[in-house]
Amino acid sequence: MRIPSKTAKYNLGQVVRHREHPFRGVIFDVDPEFANTEEWYESIPEDSRPSRNQPFYHLYAETEATYYVAYVSEQNLVPDHSGEPLEHPEVTEMFGEFRDGRYPLQFGLN
Repeated sequence: MRIPSKTAKYNLGQVVRHREHPFRGVIFDVDPEFANTEEWYESIPEDSRPSRNQPFYHLYAETEATYYVAYVSEQNLVPDHSGEPLEHPEVTEMFGEFRDGRYPLQFGLN
């Protein structure tokens, strides 16, 4: 049995896509393992529920129809290679101009 790494594979400002669902987003925070509510976790169908013991990412996410904040396990993300910026309105509050396929942070981290 493979034990998932707690080292995040993706970085703040990186644009990613969901492996199965039609949305993409920019990462604005990372939890080294699941840190959401039990209710949220239990709402995921058991046959597709991800392991808690892996990084989970907070994304400014978007589809063709809407913008929202998503919480996604590492196993369900893949890099986005479209080279296209996001239109999510909150992205510009936290990040600088999109360049080279990613967003730089506007401020230092504590």
